[in-house]
Amino acid sequence: MTQEHGSTTDLQAEATTTDVSRGFLGEPLPGVAGLPAAVVNQLSAAWQAREQSYEPRTRHLLNARTPKFTNRLFLTTSPYLRQHAHNPVNWFPWGREAFELAKKTGRPILLSVGYSTCHWCHVMEEESFEDLEIAEFLNRHYVAIKVDREQRPDVDGVYMTVVQMLTGRGGWPMTVVMTADGKPFFGGTYFPPRDGLRGRQKGFLTLLKELSTLHTQQRDQLDARGEKITTLLQQATQPSVPGDMPQQVVLDGAVQRLSRAYDPAFGGFSPAPKFPRPSIFGFLLAEHHRTGANQLRDMVTHTLTKMANGGIHDQLGGGFHRYSTDTMWLVPHFEKMLYDNAQLATAYLQAYRASENHAFATITRKTLDYVTREMTAPAGGFYSATDADSTSAAGHREEGVFFTWTPAEIRSALPADQATAVLAYYDIQQTGNFEGRSIPHRPRAAKDVADTLEISPEQLQQHIEQARAPLLAERTKRPAPLRDDKIITSWNGLMISAFAQAGLYLNDAGYRRQATAAATFVWDHLRGPNNRLYRNFHRGRAQHMGVLDDYASIIQAYLDLLSASSDTIWLTRAVALTEAVETHFADPNTGAYFLTPDDREVLLTREVPNHDGAEPSGNSVMAHNLLRLATITGEQRYRTRAEKLLAAFAEDLEATTSLTHMHAALSLAWGRPLEILIVLPEHGGDPSPLLAELASVYLPNTFVFTVKSGAALAAASQHVPALAGRTARGGKPTAYVCEQGRCQLPTTEAKTLGEQLRSFGPKPTPSPAN
Repeated sequence: MTQEHGSTTDLQAEATTTDVSRGFLGEPLPGVAGLPAAVVNQLSAAWQAREQSYEPRTRHLLNARTPKFTNRLFLTTSPYLRQHAHNPVNWFPWGREAFELAKKTGRPILLSVGYSTCHWCHVMEEESFEDLEIAEFLNRHYVAIKVDREQRPDVDGVYMTVVQMLTGRGGWPMTVVMTADGKPFFGGTYFPPRDGLRGRQKGFLTLLKELSTLHTQQRDQLDARGEKITTLLQQATQPSVPGDMPQQVVLDGAVQRLSRAYDPAFGGFSPAPKFPRPSIFGFLLAEHHRTGANQLRDMVTHTLTKMANGGIHDQLGGGFHRYSTDTMWLVPHFEKMLYDNAQLATAYLQAYRASENHAFATITRKTLDYVTREMTAPAGGFYSATDADSTSAAGHREEGVFFTWTPAEIRSALPADQATAVLAYYDIQQTGNFEGRSIPHRPRAAKDVADTLEISPEQLQQHIEQARAPLLAERTKRPAPLRDDKIITSWNGLMISAFAQAGLYLNDAGYRRQATAAATFVWDHLRGPNNRLYRNFHRGRAQHMGVLDDYASIIQAYLDLLSASSDTIWLTRAVALTEAVETHFADPNTGAYFLTPDDREVLLTREVPNHDGAEPSGNSVMAHNLLRLATITGEQRYRTRAEKLLAAFAEDLEATTSLTHMHAALSLAWGRPLEILIVLPEHGGDPSPLLAELASVYLPNTFVFTVKSGAALAAASQHVPALAGRTARGGKPTAYVCEQGRCQLPTTEAKTLGEQLRSFGPKPTPSPAN
């Protein structure tokens, strides 16, 4: 049996103590002689400081509240890592201790990466990491490292690229086996515990045994394989040779590729499983505005309508689930992610402005109201996610049980007329559409449902609205899905942007206040010396150096809040963070930005983000930020830097649709940036009519600023040069619509403002000559 450190006898004695004060250790981890004394002392202190409500997440218990096993993950703050703190696996967090132990013992490293609301991560935990035989083999023959991908996107990004190179696909849980210096020689995702299960010939235990044997008997070959994979990884993660500033024809090519992928029946741009991909929506709406091609807007609005009617949309509580397992957006993967809901709230707001369909504005409101109700920390930040699984009435963890219904449950919660309307409107059937229960969705138009029930559409809508509160109250009685309550900087940036834009374009002071509170929280609690950001905040602590995505999303949020709040402090802070990005993330050779700063831990490669997936890449967001800063400040250096960044990705932009958010930035770069300035009288003045007109026109390349005359206007003019010389005409709120310093006639009339704005709207593309 291999020792880690210290005296086996002393550590064994400590580890097997089971009195009340030290019962958290229970028994030694299988296959481990004992934990180092320093670790035991830390675990003891952490156990004494635990919350009274703490319940170990494991089936290995000495009693209801005392785990049989405890490992180092109990010392972390990550909700995901702490889910594994009482596995019998001798888990280490990512860090020097684990790598030094692997080198000292000559063992390979098993790296397992996931996140707290990942359904298949839970499955693999229950099947393999809670299995005593598998845990003992792991503990004897490997050093096991567990990583929360949301805390360490750099580690996740590097090794996910490896898995995709080796298998042609990726996902979580991610499983990598590597040398003691971190060079991978095997990779995959989920594995069943044993041979023959879930259609797999080989199970996890067999793979572990085979790889361990190879590592013992053919170490040189595995080391060489790790070196080769690392070389390929380094080649794959470097940007292409920079080109020239991409031309507009690049945008046409991207639109054509997306049009070929579009599903005209149910919307979306892929077969099942279908992911929302908000970056595609933003790009197509930007191109609709630039070219006047209405079919691009229609692809977006059709997709958003189908999503809003589907089971991917939480019809009762608001917000959206992660993705749909089918083509119709009916059966989702039930986890809810902050970044999805932030981007979708924004997408529906943009679609409302592009189409004037008020149903889209309603979806934005309901999504933000869900976030306010369920995902907002008391101090102002936003929590990260909720799980797909929850506890059923039978006491088992099941996916989706919290969100699904039976007809009997509906009838027991509502008066008969409301129940009948709800069952028909949301298509809740006795047979169900998911595991014998029904996911509420809306397959039929409201008028058709009303006709079937022989009531008016207005009566139907009244029944549905009246039923919502009692159904939500009934749902809250069920065991809720786990909420991951860490606050992630980049995701908070996306949600701050959503609240800020909704506050501006829906003229909602509550949304503006919420955006301001969250933005202030980030500045106060997730910023260190020299305007350096941390990645996340949890249990009172900011942790991990921020990556490019964190800076880019917060800069974007602060620019959105600048427009929503008219407080130039957010411009000052956005500029300060932009300077930090330029200092610590810029690649002087290509013009791109690295994912990690120049003073962070060096991994196998320093990745340059080049993919807009579930979240937009930091490079794409920075392209938007730089273009916006050029418009706001009038400083050409930001425009020049944006063009250099776009040129760094010229090859990718021309060949793929994997950078649609950067395509959107390129569309804006070739468009007409506008400044819409509203000057109020120093005392009084209601800008609401002007703002309502502004909300009814989608102008994606626009900076909006509202300011009072007098001292506020004079101060703001120091930061926003376009404000110089503007006045409130006749003591009334006055709008100025300007393009590169040239302005339309100032107006105090909403109708006139609308006409001016529409003159900058989509221009139909002329048909080619015959």
